[in-house]
Amino acid sequence: MGRASRFVAETARAVPDIATWGPHATLHMRVLGVDSLPIGAFIALFTGIVLAMLADYSVGDLVPPYFVGTLVEKSITMELAPVLTGLALAGRVGANIAAELGTMKVTEQIDALETLAYDPYAYLVVPRVLAGTLMFPVVVATAMLVGVVSGWLAALVLVDVSTPQFLKGVRLFFTEFDVRYGLVKSASFGTAVALIGCHAGLNARGGAQGVGGAATRAVVISAVMILVLDAFWAIVWLTGRTIR
Repeated sequence: MGRASRFVAETARAVPDIATWGPHATLHMRVLGVDSLPIGAFIALFTGIVLAMLADYSVGDLVPPYFVGTLVEKSITMELAPVLTGLALAGRVGANIAAELGTMKVTEQIDALETLAYDPYAYLVVPRVLAGTLMFPVVVATAMLVGVVSGWLAALVLVDVSTPQFLKGVRLFFTEFDVRYGLVKSASFGTAVALIGCHAGLNARGGAQGVGGAATRAVVISAVMILVLDAFWAIVWLTGRTIR
C-alpha cells in the first residue's frame, strides 16, 4: 500500500509537466480507447440479446411486456456495460501497459530516459492514465448504445415485444442519472486499470518471466479493483436512492 500510494503521488506530481506528456496523450487515447471500441461493442451486442431473453423468461408472465425494455436499459447502462467492458479492457489495456513498460524496465530503457533528464512518470505514466480515464467512458458509452439496440432487436424478434412496448419501458423509468452513473464508474475503472498496469510494469524484474508476471498481476489486480470500485459506487450513489 505504501509503494502504491507513493506511485500515485509521483504520478500526480508529474501531471503539470504537460510539455513532456502532452505530445503522447493522443496516441495513447487512440490505442487505449479507439482501438478498444470493437471489443466493447461486441460484448454489448450479445449482452443485450441475453438480457432481453432473460427479462422475458424471469418476469414475462408477471409484468407488462414493456418492462423488458426497462430491465434491458437499466441493466446495460448502470451495470453490465461498465463492468463487462471494464473487465475486458483490463485484459487488453492493463496487460498491454504492464508488458510494454515491463519490457522497457528490464531492458533498462527507463534508466536511459532518466539519464536524458526525462521524468518517467510524466513521459510514461501520465499520458496512459489520462487516456484510460478519458477513453474508458467513450468505449462504455458505445457499449451502452449497442447493448440497448441489440436488446431491442432481440425483444422484437425473439421475445415478441413490439417496438412501442420496448420504447415505453425504456422511457418510463429512464433518467440521466443512469448514464451518468455508468460513465463515472467507467472513468474510475479506466484510471485504476492504467495506474495498476503502469505500476506493475515499472516494478517488473527478471527478464521475460518478470514481464509476463507483471502482465498477469496487472490483469488480476485490475479485475479485482473494478469489482471493488463497482461496489463502492453502488454504496455511495445508490444507497437510499429510489427510481423516479
